Amino acid sequence: MRPHLTPVADNVPSVPNYLAQGAECELFTQTHAAGLPLLLKGPTGCGKTRLVEHMAARLGRPLITVSGHDDLGAADLAGRFLIEGGDTRWVDGPLTRAVRLGAIFYLDEVVEARKDITVLLHPLADDRRVLPLERLGEQVPAAPGFQLVLSYNPGYQHLLKGLKPSTRQRFVALTLGYPAPELEARIVASEGGVEADTAQQLVKLALHLRRLTEHDLEETASTRLLVMAARLTRQGLGLSAAAQAAVIEALSDDDATLAALAELRRAVLGD
Repeated sequence: MRPHLTPVADNVPSVPNYLAQGAECELFTQTHAAGLPLLLKGPTGCGKTRLVEHMAARLGRPLITVSGHDDLGAADLAGRFLIEGGDTRWVDGPLTRAVRLGAIFYLDEVVEARKDITVLLHPLADDRRVLPLERLGEQVPAAPGFQLVLSYNPGYQHLLKGLKPSTRQRFVALTLGYPAPELEARIVASEGGVEADTAQQLVKLALHLRRLTEHDLEETASTRLLVMAARLTRQGLGLSAAAQAAVIEALSDDDATLAALAELRRAVLGD
C-alpha cells in the first residue's frame, strides 16, 4: 500500500520524457511506496538524472537535486545559522527542506562529497527516517512522500573515493548502463531532434568508441554526448564535425589519443 502523500505545490513539473531500459521505473515506484532509499549506479550520461526527474514528476513529488563535489559537507545539506542585521537565524539546507516537505532528494555523485554527510544520510536511509540537526538539538522526521536517492559511477571511483558498505547496504540498488543500440538511437533522435538515420550513425560511433581498450579513457561516449552532437547537427553543423566537437573532444585532452579517436570518427562517419 502506498503511503499517504502530503499535498504538493502547484509547480510540480510535467513529466520529462524517459525511455526505460528495463523495469527501473517500476522499481523506483515500489521503493518510493515502501519508503525505501534508492542508489543508482551507472556511467556518466546514461540517464540516471533523467530517470529521477521523470519519476519525481510521475509520482507527483517535488524534486530537490544537489550535485556532489569536494567541498560539499553536512552543513551544506542540513543548514546553518546566518547573521542578518545583528540577529542570528537558522536557514534550512536542501536536504532539510526535502525532509520537511516530503520531496524526493537526489544527491548526484555522492562519493564526491565529504564523508561527514553520512551522519545525515544514515538515519534517513534506515528505519528511523529522521534527519538529525545537531545544531538545533532536533531530529526531523521525514514527511510522507520523502525519498532519498543517491547516484554514483562505480567505474570512475578508486579506493579513496568509494562508497562504504555501511552506506551502500542501507539502499536498494539499481544499476543502469547505456541503452541498447535501438533504444539509444530512439533517445538520441527524440532528445536531439534529428532523423532516425542521423541518430543511428551517432550510436554506431559510440559503440565503436565504447569497445576501445588500448586508450586510457576515464569515460567513454555517453548518451548525453550523442544528444549534444545531434542538437548541433539540428542547428546545421555537419554530422562528423558535430561528433568531433561534442563527443571526441570531450573524451580526452591528450593529443595522441584525440588523433586516434578522430581517425575512428572519420572511419565511421566520414569527413
